[in-house]
Amino acid sequence: MFSSKKQDPFFTALHQIALNVQAGTHYANDFRIDTVADLKEITVRMKEYETAGDKLIHQLIVMLNKSFMTPIEREDMLALAIRMDDILDGVEGCIAHFEMFSFIEIDQPMRDFLKYITKATDEIVKAMELLTKRNLVGMRQHAILIKDYERECDEIQRSSIKQLFLNEKDPIRLIKLKDLYEQFEEIADYCQNVANTIETIIMRNA
Repeated sequence: MFSSKKQDPFFTALHQIALNVQAGTHYANDFRIDTVADLKEITVRMKEYETAGDKLIHQLIVMLNKSFMTPIEREDMLALAIRMDDILDGVEGCIAHFEMFSFIEIDQPMRDFLKYITKATDEIVKAMELLTKRNLVGMRQHAILIKDYERECDEIQRSSIKQLFLNEKDPIRLIKLKDLYEQFEEIADYCQNVANTIETIIMRNA
């Protein structure tokens, strides 16, 4: 359907949004929290990624408002952009809760959640790279992997909350951990939303 000779500025903008989401998620995944001061540092940096994402979304909206013709439906492009940005907003919000709770005990379920979320953002970037090349059909394999990673996070949530109620005796700590686990699972759901939007775009345009 598309000519692959020239890069489209809208697809390039979506790729830039995906790269920012990926960079922010990788930063959170790689950062090691040992002290309350570390929490402050990562919170500030994640806010910078989140602000950068908002600017990229705004730039895309300006482009959409100025353009008469778009390569795919403008509603689909905006939905894809916002759903990608939801992931970064979710990670930033989750990290803010760590800082709010002064919580520095990062356990294995949290590491596993973030590992799979980070893998999902890698697949999103690969899908957007294919979009810039107009290879919509090729994007499907990455959408499938994103959904696989979301299912892994479902399993982590179930097992971690089960263990939490079996083993945790401190009710305040239980509440904090349950809240954080659920936030991580919500971020994984945001990744799945991106995969669903990618599949919708493929269905309508490939």
